Amino acid sequence: MANEERPEKGPVPLPGDPKPEPGDIPEPQPGEPLPPQGGVIREGSDQPEPQPVMVHVPDIPLPTAAMQIKEVVDEFEGAFRLAVIGAGQGGSRLAETFWNLGYRRVCILNTAAQDMAAIRMPEERKLLIGETGAAKDIAFAQKLAESRYEDILDFMRRGFEGGYDRILICIGAGGGTGAGTVGTLVRVAQDLNESLDVGEGKVGVLVALPTKAEGRRVNANAHATVSHLLGSDSMAMVSPLIILDNQRIKEIYPGLTVEKFWRTANQSVCSLFHLFNTIAVADSPYTSFDRADLEAVLASGIIAFGATPVDQWADATDVSYAIRDNLRRNILAGGMDLSKGSVAGCVVIGSPAVLKEIPQEHLEHGFEQLSRIMGLGSTVHRGIYQGDREGLVVYTMIGGLEAPVERLQEMAKLGNVVKMVDKPDE
Repeated sequence: MANEERPEKGPVPLPGDPKPEPGDIPEPQPGEPLPPQGGVIREGSDQPEPQPVMVHVPDIPLPTAAMQIKEVVDEFEGAFRLAVIGAGQGGSRLAETFWNLGYRRVCILNTAAQDMAAIRMPEERKLLIGETGAAKDIAFAQKLAESRYEDILDFMRRGFEGGYDRILICIGAGGGTGAGTVGTLVRVAQDLNESLDVGEGKVGVLVALPTKAEGRRVNANAHATVSHLLGSDSMAMVSPLIILDNQRIKEIYPGLTVEKFWRTANQSVCSLFHLFNTIAVADSPYTSFDRADLEAVLASGIIAFGATPVDQWADATDVSYAIRDNLRRNILAGGMDLSKGSVAGCVVIGSPAVLKEIPQEHLEHGFEQLSRIMGLGSTVHRGIYQGDREGLVVYTMIGGLEAPVERLQEMAKLGNVVKMVDKPDE
C-alpha cells in the first residue's frame, strides 16, 4: 500500500507514535506564528500557557514547626496540681519545702543572689530581680517587681508548664522582698490564670508572720503586709489565705535549736497542706475526705491548720476533750477565733490496732465537738483513715475565718505603728 502524501505543515501522528512530553515545544512550520518566549500554546488556543515563576527565598531563621509542651509531673498523686512560687528568703524556704515534698511546679524569686543561692532547687527555677536585696524596704521591692512584671509572668509560665489547678504564693510578711512583691505576684498569677483559662479564685497566699523578738521593722512590715492582704480590692479573689504564725510555732514547739526552728515551722504547715492534698484522693473503707471537700475549704478565704494527738479514747469524751483543748493550743496561727470558721476539713488517722479498738461513736463525738467549736451553720468535712504510724491523730484545716485582729494589733504595737486599728485597713 502506497504511503499518502503528507501535508507540508508537519507529520501526522500515527497510532502507536509516542505522545509529546509536556512542555515540549513543537518546531514552528512555515506560516505559523511563533509562540511567545516562556509559554506553550495550548491545543485549541492561540494564548500561551503561563509557566511558574521560581521565587528566590533568602536565608530566614524559622521557628520549629511544632513545639512540644513539657509536662511537669509531681512525685505523688494529689487532688490538686499545685503551682508554688516563693518570694524572698522566707517565702523561698516555704517553696523549697514543697519541692522537697515532691511538688514540681515550684519556682522562687529574690532580690538578693546570696539568699537565693542557699535554696536547694534547680537554677532554672530561680529568678533574680535585683542585686543587693531589699533590706526590709517594701516600697523598693515593689518597684523592682513592677519593673519586671512581664519577666515574672514568663518565668511563672515556664515554671508551671503542662498545666496546674491553682497557684500558691509563699512569702514572709516581715521581710522586704516577700512583702513588697506579693501584690504584684497576685496580679501576675491572676493574669496567668486568665490566659491559661484556669479560672477565677485559683490564687492563694501562704504568709508567715514573725516572732515577737524579730524587731520593730519586721513587725511593722508584717502588720502592713497582712493588712494589705486583707483589705486591698486586688486581694478580694485570693483564696486560701493561709496564715503561719512563727510565734505560735515557738510556743507549740518550745526549746527548738536555731537549726531546727525554721525547718519545723515550714514543715508543719507545708506537710499539713500536703497531707490533705494527698488524702483527698485516697480510698478509705471508713469515711473519705474527697477532692470536693478540699476545694470547699480552699475556697473559703482565711484558713489555719492544726494537728491534735489523742492519747486516750476509752470514753467518748476523751476524743472530744482532746479536740477541744488541744486544737486551740495547737492551731498554727495566733489570734484566730475558731468560732468564726464556716467550713473545715477534719481527718482522723489511726493505726490498725487503734481503729480495731475505738468505737465509731467516739470519733463521731469528736467531729461534733469541732462543729460546736466553729458555731452554728458550719460544715465539717470528715475523713477516717488507717495510717502507718502508731496512735491516733486528728488533723484539721479550718476555713472561713475572720482576720486575726489581736495578732494584728500586737504586731502594730511591736512595730510602733501609729495607727492602731480594730480591723484591717480598707
